Amino acid sequence: MKAIIGIKKGMTRVFKGEKSVPVTVVDISGCVVSLKDEKGIELAVGKKLKVNKATQGKYKALGYVPMYREYFFGMNGEYEVGQEIKADTFAQGEKVILSGVTKGKGFAGVVKRYGLAGGPRTHGQSDRLRAPGSIGAGTTPGRVLKGKRMAGRLGTKTVTLNKREVVDVIDTFILLSGPVPGNRGDKVIIYSK
Repeated sequence: MKAIIGIKKGMTRVFKGEKSVPVTVVDISGCVVSLKDEKGIELAVGKKLKVNKATQGKYKALGYVPMYREYFFGMNGEYEVGQEIKADTFAQGEKVILSGVTKGKGFAGVVKRYGLAGGPRTHGQSDRLRAPGSIGAGTTPGRVLKGKRMAGRLGTKTVTLNKREVVDVIDTFILLSGPVPGNRGDKVIIYSK
């Protein structure tokens, strides 16, 4: 298993012959092994400024407390604490799995959250445009069934994407084909089995 974590920098495009390929740029600089035990290793990137004493003690061997970190099982072989993981861990054209947290949209109604149609626009129904409508049957079952699509918090979910191509590796940057979940500055986990 190979793994690395980085910071999403944004999107651009590269040209492959005549074709334009949309890519997401992920910065890998500063990705180090922060912890190691018999089960696996923890990779980290960035530095945290305000930390408590317990966390400082946990990362004493590293010398600082990392901002973003991710634990990987079964990767404890040839790594040492403080060892930097380079962007060339993955080669151009390689298929990888990537994971990130989607953008948070806050509390959203059913039209935005699920794409429901809302109510009719005519016949005096001025207040039903974006309402969900009926939410269940009457006496039987006499309750709202679990999983009913209703208004609620949208986004901020971990999303994993399979078989994404590494378009190019430039210095400390990895260019991944297509979009990657999250805002600029968010953590992106890239790995292959």
